[in-house]
Amino acid sequence: MRIRTIAAAATILSFSTPLLAADMTVTFHDSGPGGTLPAENASCIAAGGKAAAGSNKSPALSWTKGPAGTRSYGLAMTDPDVPADLSLLNKEGTEIDTDMPRMEFTHWILADIPASLTELAEGADGDGMPAGGLALETTEHGRRGQNGFAAFLKDGPHGGYMGACPPWNDLRIHRYRVTVYALDTDRLALPDAFTRADFLAAAKGHVLASGAAELTYTINAKATK
Repeated sequence: MRIRTIAAAATILSFSTPLLAADMTVTFHDSGPGGTLPAENASCIAAGGKAAAGSNKSPALSWTKGPAGTRSYGLAMTDPDVPADLSLLNKEGTEIDTDMPRMEFTHWILADIPASLTELAEGADGDGMPAGGLALETTEHGRRGQNGFAAFLKDGPHGGYMGACPPWNDLRIHRYRVTVYALDTDRLALPDAFTRADFLAAAKGHVLASGAAELTYTINAKATK
């Protein structure tokens, strides 16, 4: 098993967060060959050159305890490799080149994770694909925000985990990055249906430390990094 971790310094560059007081280590408990996201944690899998529904289990994760003063954690999982031109996704007769413009997409967001909690079991915040996603509510492992599908699909709140499903015609291998933030407050001021952008805005000035881990995934046998 190979686990890839990213220092908090990389997180600062990727997410434009302020300089952090201390680093944290985030770990995926399981990974496939070469640091890939296991298929059971994806919302789609390869099927005859295209895609089929996957198990969509949220991954098992852990992180090191935040510094003194930590009163809660926040967690976000993003894919920075989504093609910016959504009209190209899964389009018959079209391949998306690796150098096409990309945008960041949110697959999972949790706020107000209790400070006593430093790990999540597989499937803790998603197991299967219920229509419209999970309810936007406070659970024992944190308060659910809306994943990125809420902006495109109007069939529900789209709370909880929605796993990797890169386009089957994309020639780039996608990265899936989980970032955990240690916060100096036990509850952020957030709307009922909050997004990752809402979380980052509310967390500004409250982040004591952060860390991240990353795995890759593709369903296109021709894809490269």
